[in-house]
Amino acid sequence: MSSIITGEAVVLELRPASFAARALGLLLDVLVHAVVLWGLVSVVGAAAPDLDRAVLGALITVAVVFCFVVLPVTVETLSRGLSLGKLATGLRIVRDDGGSIRFRHALIRGLIGFLEIYATLGALAVAVALFNGRSKRLGDLVAGTYALRRRVPAEAPVLHQVPFQLQPWVSLADIGRIPDAAARRASLFLRQSGRMSPASRVVMAESLATELAAHVAPPPPAGTGPEDYLAAVLGERSRRELDRLHLTRERSARLGARLGRLPHERGR
Repeated sequence: MSSIITGEAVVLELRPASFAARALGLLLDVLVHAVVLWGLVSVVGAAAPDLDRAVLGALITVAVVFCFVVLPVTVETLSRGLSLGKLATGLRIVRDDGGSIRFRHALIRGLIGFLEIYATLGALAVAVALFNGRSKRLGDLVAGTYALRRRVPAEAPVLHQVPFQLQPWVSLADIGRIPDAAARRASLFLRQSGRMSPASRVVMAESLATELAAHVAPPPPAGTGPEDYLAAVLGERSRRELDRLHLTRERSARLGARLGRLPHERGR
């Protein structure tokens, strides 16, 4: 598993594809390209008696380049890193920073892919992919891309627990004005803080605590750590939102019961 840190100081988990998944997706793509090539060659072959040998050779060369270079480059560019094989195996090609690829990346992958996949019968691609952590082939190394798993298990929602010593303070604090975006960033940090380096974890916790403190009053007891502060504020915020939801449901149920007891006018 790899991760990147966004400009908002949020760590995003990215799961590179395994070698087996990449190999299966590549095999499916190769089969699709081979079928398309067979169809084009069949069309050219039907017209072969009426064509010059030089023209016939040129048409076959064009068909090969189209199927093994132009077609995969076009599909990856338009779909931002997808193909039939990748759709079947739940993969997507992305940049090293996690962003969508563009024509330049797809072109580099396509040109080098012709060499490492078709010209060497996949031997070069396999040799390179086996010796790097993200199962990159040579085209990925040059283009700055890798295969990302799109189908990942959904994470269970995180319930932030209010530290015991902060319960009296946070139960009376005004925390209703915290922006949703700031709350999401703080929640993501608490969920992934255990995988961060100690220095980055401290700096990020202090930054997020300062951001939330601008919307919370009164301040916490002296000596409260930034992570405890974040957990207390988010935990109390979730509890209050849940209480409001239950209250809304109870009011709706009571209103429905009252309406059900009203006499209904019968149509004449």
